[in-house]
Amino acid sequence: MSYDLIVIGSGPGGYVCAIRAAQLGLKTAIVEKRKTHGGTCLNIGCIPSKALLHASEMFEEAAHGLGALGVNIGKPKLDLAAMMKHKDETVGANVNGVAFLLKKNKIDAFRGTGSIPAAGKVEVTAEDGSKQALETKNIVIATGSDVANLPGVTIDEKIVVSSTGALELSKVPARMIVVGAGVIGLELGSVWRRLGAELTVVEYFDRILPGMDLETAKQLQRIMEKQGVKFLLGSKVAKVETGKNAAKVAIEPAAGGDAMSLDADIVLVAIGRRPYTTGLGLEALGVAMERGQVVINDHFQTNVPGVYAIGDVVRGPMLAHKAEDEGVAVAEILAGQHGHVNYEVIPGVVYTAPEIASVGATEEELKAKGVAYKSGKFPFAANGRARAMRQTDGFVKVLADAASDRVLGVHIVGHGAGEMIHEAAVLMEFGGSSEDLARTCHAHPTMSEAVKEAAMAVEKRAIHS
Repeated sequence: MSYDLIVIGSGPGGYVCAIRAAQLGLKTAIVEKRKTHGGTCLNIGCIPSKALLHASEMFEEAAHGLGALGVNIGKPKLDLAAMMKHKDETVGANVNGVAFLLKKNKIDAFRGTGSIPAAGKVEVTAEDGSKQALETKNIVIATGSDVANLPGVTIDEKIVVSSTGALELSKVPARMIVVGAGVIGLELGSVWRRLGAELTVVEYFDRILPGMDLETAKQLQRIMEKQGVKFLLGSKVAKVETGKNAAKVAIEPAAGGDAMSLDADIVLVAIGRRPYTTGLGLEALGVAMERGQVVINDHFQTNVPGVYAIGDVVRGPMLAHKAEDEGVAVAEILAGQHGHVNYEVIPGVVYTAPEIASVGATEEELKAKGVAYKSGKFPFAANGRARAMRQTDGFVKVLADAASDRVLGVHIVGHGAGEMIHEAAVLMEFGGSSEDLARTCHAHPTMSEAVKEAAMAVEKRAIHS
C-alpha cells in the first residue's frame, strides 16, 4: 500500500497534519500506537487536566467564594468518582472527535507502533507482534514527548506519580509534594490543593515557571502562597523513600547544604518532558539528532530525504498549538504551498487560578538582547468587571519597542488570561503597536479593558490607574 504521506503519531501535531494534507489532495495515512487518537494532549495531558482544573475550581468556588455574592449553599461535598467521570467523558468526546475527523477526511488509520526501516517505508507493529509494511513518498514524525525522569527516583504511579498518575488518583492525598514548579506541576498541584491536599512545591531554580516573565511569575507565586501553597525554591529532591501508603522525601538546597525531610502521601514528579523517538529506528536510518531532538531545517525536513518532523520531537516549546501549526505548515509545504510558523507569536498559558498567559518576549529576554523597550502595566484591581466578579488579582503588562512602538510581548496574570492573550497575539502577528491596541475600542465592562489600559500605560496615559 502506497501513500503520498504517512504521519507517525496522532497527537495535535500529527492528526492536524494528516487532515490538512488530506484537504490538499494528498493520499494520507496515520499510525498510532494508542487505542485512541489524540496523543498525550487529549488522552493524558491538556484535556483531562483542564477538565479536573475546571471541576476543582468550581468545588473551591462553592466552598469559599459564593457566600460573598449572597449565594449560600452550605458546605459542598466532594464526589471524586463523579469528577473523574467528567474527566473521562471529556477525554472520550475529544478522542472520538479526532477519529471522526480522520474518517471524514478519508485518512487511513493504522493501529500499532510505527518505525522507519528506510526512507519511503513505514513498518507498523501491532500489539500482537504482527507487522505491516507501508510505502510512502513522505513521512512526518509526530511522536510527541514523554515524562522526564528524576534521577534516582522511581515512578510507580501509586505513591510517586507522573502527570499521568496524578490524573487518576482514587482519593485526595492529605499531603502532596510536587517536584518542579513548571506548568504541569503547578496545574496538577492546584487541582489537588483545591480538593483538600496540603501542597508543597519543590523547585531547583530560585523562581517558579522558569522561562516565563519573571514579574508575572512572582505575582502568581504570591497569590498561590495566599491560597496555602508552600514553595521550596532553590531546592532539589535528593531521595524519595516509599512505604506502603506514603513517602519520605529528602530535600536539600540546590547550592548544597543539609537536607530536610518531608512526609507525603503522593509525590508528583513534574520536572518536564523529553522528546519521544523510541522504536522509530532513527539512528539506523541516519537521522541527525541533538539533545534527544530530531534536527530539522526551516522547512521541517530532516537530513534524510522525505523524512520530516514536527511538535515535541523538534526544537521550540512543547505546546500542542505549536505542533498543530507545524503540522499545517509541513502539509502545505508537501502540497507545494508555502507553509510557515511564526515562532515569535506563540502564546503560552498556565491554567492555574488565576491563569498566566504570555506571548512574545519577556522583559528578561529583551534586556539580554539589549533591546530598548517601554512597558505599560494595568492592575485588575482597577477594572470594573474584575471587581464585580471578585477577580481582582493580577495585571496586564505590555512591552513595546522604544523606537517603533511595535508590541514585542504581552504578559497577563489574572482570571481568564488564557482567553485575553489572543488579541495581543493577533496584534503582534500583524506587527501592531501599543498605540494601535490603545486606540482599539473595547467593550465595557470587560476584563479585556485591562489589556487596552496596559497599552495606554506604555505612554503613561492609562485612564483608570
